[in-house]
Amino acid sequence: MGYQVIDPEAIDPTPDRPCTHRAIGSAADLSELAMNVYEADPGEQLPLAYHYHDDQEEAFYVLSGTLTVETPDGEYTADAGEVFVADPESPHRAYNAGTEGSLSVLAIGAPPVDDAHPYESDR
Repeated sequence: MGYQVIDPEAIDPTPDRPCTHRAIGSAADLSELAMNVYEADPGEQLPLAYHYHDDQEEAFYVLSGTLTVETPDGEYTADAGEVFVADPESPHRAYNAGTEGSLSVLAIGAPPVDDAHPYESDR
């Protein structure tokens, strides 16, 4: 058996990201899912690019603020306490569209594969 307690604030932020990103899954050495915490100031996006995944399902649980997600079907918003879910092969770009206040999101993806592909929007 194995147990651990991890303080996300103790994890060094991933360099060269558009917002503050802390990889809890990597710190915990998780093998079946990816878990990340994002903190985004107004105008910052969470992912590196508008993208989609071949196999990974993603769920974004909004801890504080309002998450805006651009998709080919239009924009979605999720407020604190709500969850936005993206199925595999569903392009999305998550960001903080607000003009004030930060956004904090817990993102979970499974399986934990690096299968993100850039998506070129028609917009």
